[in-house]
Amino acid sequence: MSLPGMDVVALEKFLRDSGVAVRGELRVELIGGGRSNLTFAVADDESSWVVRRPPVAGLTPSAHDMAREFTVTWALEGSAVPVAKTVAFDAQGTALGAPMTVVEYVDGTVIRDQDDLAALTDTQVAASAAELVRVLARLHEIDPDAVGLGTFGRPTGFVERQVNLWAAQWDRVKTRELADVAALHAALAESVPNASAASIVHGDFRIDNTILDAADPARVRAVVDWEMSTLGDPLTDVALMCVYRSPVFDLVLGSSAAWTSDRMPTADALAQAYATASGRDLGDWGFYLALANFKLGVIGEGITHRALQGSGAGAGAERAAEATPEFMAAGLRAMKGHRK
Repeated sequence: MSLPGMDVVALEKFLRDSGVAVRGELRVELIGGGRSNLTFAVADDESSWVVRRPPVAGLTPSAHDMAREFTVTWALEGSAVPVAKTVAFDAQGTALGAPMTVVEYVDGTVIRDQDDLAALTDTQVAASAAELVRVLARLHEIDPDAVGLGTFGRPTGFVERQVNLWAAQWDRVKTRELADVAALHAALAESVPNASAASIVHGDFRIDNTILDAADPARVRAVVDWEMSTLGDPLTDVALMCVYRSPVFDLVLGSSAAWTSDRMPTADALAQAYATASGRDLGDWGFYLALANFKLGVIGEGITHRALQGSGAGAGAERAAEATPEFMAAGLRAMKGHRK
């Protein structure tokens, strides 16, 4: 069976050329795709790996950065944050026509949607969410210089650049005019915190971007999907994790996401748990919530924009922009609370 974005013969040659022992015929299965990077499970007669590459259509380079993903995963090996061990990196895309990463396969459970979540008890769900928050706090505690990531990003001015970046992205992908977008952008631009912390940020942290231990879902075996990671303000990570809890995020993902389930802790509970685990002050919290809503609103619009342009963006892509007004309105509410 042909797999879009995969050439098994070329992959085997790349692995051998990279010094990876391949024993027997390679077996390849697509295990993740659509709006994110394509993820393939690859196995021979003795070993298993995971190969990731950008989608074959609708490519947004900054959102599918394989070099970024490989760099941070390599740097975090052996740290307090569990990651898959890196194996090889095709920076030029010589094998598959696009850059790809190869990491060791981590056996465990991925909880993507609410059907997956149904396999866990309420106690397991609560324990898993608590551990996810602790893992995020541990990530933010890592000294970037100590793991070779001191030049991984530009933390100074990060938040202001995020405001401008997502406003510019809106201008590129908007499918209609929405007054709330301009209003929220103006409010954010006027309220950028004077100072902010700096850390390694994941950029897309929620339960489905982790691999949990199959026997103990309160144990995170690996954090995955690092293509949005950089050095920046840790509270942007926390706020995004919390705003992902919004039910309208299902429209963006095109599925009933595990993270939007009402069995998960509330956004407020997650924020408080993070503050406790990290010891950080969630100052200017309304601003960070507003920025996260702004970002997700633009992302939803972009998914529909690409679908209307004919790019394959996964199931329900035409409806993703229905979430945009909801996120923008929520952002304005967060800013109103911030200004009190």
